[in-house]
Amino acid sequence: MRALAELVRAPAALTVPGDTLAGAAAAGWPFRRRTLPLAAASVCLYWAGMALNDYADRGTDAVERPGRPIPSGRVSPATALALATGLTFGGLGIAAAGGGRRALRIAVPLAATVWSYDLVLKATPLGPVAMAAARGLDVLLGAGGARAAVRPACTVGAHTLAVSVLSRSEVDGARPVVPAAAMAATAGVTLAARGAGKVAPVLVGAYALTTGKAQFDAVRDPAAHRVRHAVGSGIHGMIPLQAGLIARTGAWRTALAVAAAYPLARFLGRKVSPT
Repeated sequence: MRALAELVRAPAALTVPGDTLAGAAAAGWPFRRRTLPLAAASVCLYWAGMALNDYADRGTDAVERPGRPIPSGRVSPATALALATGLTFGGLGIAAAGGGRRALRIAVPLAATVWSYDLVLKATPLGPVAMAAARGLDVLLGAGGARAAVRPACTVGAHTLAVSVLSRSEVDGARPVVPAAAMAATAGVTLAARGAGKVAPVLVGAYALTTGKAQFDAVRDPAAHRVRHAVGSGIHGMIPLQAGLIARTGAWRTALAVAAAYPLARFLGRKVSPT
C-alpha cells in the first residue's frame, strides 16, 4: 500500500478538491451538495494521472529516480497502467453520478488532457500548457463549465503553468531566470486572486508568501534540491490559492475548510513526495 501511495502521490490529492470548490463557488454552487462527488472525481483523475506519469516515465526514472515504485520493482508497469485506467473510469463514473451530462462535458476533456499529457505532451513545449489546462478544467468541473468560473480557472492554470515549467529543472537544477519567472508568475497570480473582506487577503497572502519564498530561495541557489523544494511548495501552495479564490465569493467557511488541509498536506508531503 505504501508503494501505491507513492505511485499516485496520495497526500498531494489534498491540493485537488479546492479546484472544484473554487469553480463551484464562483458559479454560485450549481451542483450544490453534488459538488462533493465532483471533488472526489477530481481526486480520482489526479491519482490516475500520477500513476500514468510513472508508467510513462519508467525508463527515465530507472536512471534519474531509481527509488520510485516502478523502477525499484515495488509496483509493476502493468499494475500502474491498470490503476491509472481504473481510476480514470472511476473518476468519470463519479462525475456522471454527481453532475450528469453537464459534468461529463468537462470531465471527459479533463481525463483526455491528463492522458495526453502523460503519454504524448509531457516532454514537448506543450507539456506545461497541458498541465495548466488540466487544472483549469478541474476548476470548471465544479462550475459545470459556467463562464463565471473562467477567471478562477485561468488563475489556477497560470499558477500551474509556472510550477510545471519550473518542475522541468527538478533533476539537474535551473538557471536563475527560471525560478525568477515562476516568482513573477506568483506575483501576477496573487494580484489576480486578490479579493475584498478579511479572509481572502490573508489566504492569498499566505499563498504568495509560502510559494514565493521557496521560489526566491531557488533564484539565489538554483540547485536541483532547491528547485524540487520550490516545486513542492508550489504544489502545496495551490491550497491557500484555492481557499482565497473561494473566500472572495463570500463562502469563507468553505474557504477555511479548504485552507485547513494545507498543514496536513505539508506534513504528509514529508512522508510521500508530491513530485
